[in-house]
Amino acid sequence: MPRKRPKGVLAMGWACLECAATGRTEHAPTSADYPDTVLRRTSFVAGGGLGWKISALETPRDKPPPWKIVVITGAPSWAEYWAETMADLPQDRQMVVVDRPGYAGSEPFHVVPDIRVQAQALASVLRAAPGQKVLLVGQSYGAAIASIMAAENPGKVAGLVLLSGFFGETGPTSRWLIDVGSKALKMIPRDLRHAVMEAAGQRPQLVHARRALMQVNAPIYMVHGDKDDFAPIEVAERLARETPTRRPIQFVRTPGANHFLNDGPPEQLLSALEACIPQKRAWTFRLPRLPSFGIPRPQGVLPATARAA
Repeated sequence: MPRKRPKGVLAMGWACLECAATGRTEHAPTSADYPDTVLRRTSFVAGGGLGWKISALETPRDKPPPWKIVVITGAPSWAEYWAETMADLPQDRQMVVVDRPGYAGSEPFHVVPDIRVQAQALASVLRAAPGQKVLLVGQSYGAAIASIMAAENPGKVAGLVLLSGFFGETGPTSRWLIDVGSKALKMIPRDLRHAVMEAAGQRPQLVHARRALMQVNAPIYMVHGDKDDFAPIEVAERLARETPTRRPIQFVRTPGANHFLNDGPPEQLLSALEACIPQKRAWTFRLPRLPSFGIPRPQGVLPATARAA
């Protein structure tokens, strides 16, 4: 039975400390808690000529299902935090969750603060099997990166989901964490250090994410909890309202949910993602309506059958 991962900010900090002390890159629950037929660790080479080895978790399938869900995680970037959700994924869906560059088992071992470089490095994960479509999910800090990926890879992304998107403006909890972390950069574990550095330097780069959203020619969804104290929902709503996009951004407000939507019951998050998959309309055939060639009758004259009655 897979062990349950402790939830919340303190548990996340403890996971970093525990892994730094033991030399592990994984954060409980790990893919080792599930059989290889359910979850397995994989890797791919970063795009853009960067050549880094990027680590990821995937749900293996005997044959490619119609939809592949690609998740670009936040900061810290730990695919393992999606393990419980991935294990509940139905067989007609596939999911790949990445450890972004600079985190967990992915190279390089230094921070990669430029969201455009991150988007280049992760573009390879959008590769799909023939006939398969990709739903790209950007979580928290990963939302801005996913936006750039979708814009720079037209035709490869059939839908974009910005999940608890972090867009430069902090909530009370994230503000406190960044402030404390910035003062203790040399003492905190690598993954937390990189998370603080990324979040603190994101705002000047958001012009690239906004420009990307304007170029995306695929359905865009924003899914956000109204109790999010990391990335205020008002900021995401304003971005959706003020950004001119090719298709209207569909905003989904999740009552009572906080920043970590993948902390809740897996079926709730999977249902939310499923609702973001564009549904194919059933094709029906209708005979064309032929023009009428009847001779109009003079007004006031009844047909012969009516006169006989």
